[in-house]
Amino acid sequence: MADRYQQLKDLIDSFEQDFQKFYDKQNKAAGVRVRKHMQELRQLAQDIRGEVQDMKSSWDSQG
Repeated sequence: MADRYQQLKDLIDSFEQDFQKFYDKQNKAAGVRVRKHMQELRQLAQDIRGEVQDMKSSWDSQG
């Protein structure tokens, strides 16, 4: 659990600079990168959701 949580935090922390450039300085190129980061976040979230579902299913079958 801690590994996935840390991976999620690290990913979000890596976005900060581009978010600031886009929202504070209105840098259009940073906006493209923000969208890319959001896609990466979406993919990681989907992977975690799948893992959670698999773990729940395995717990149900065990007992």
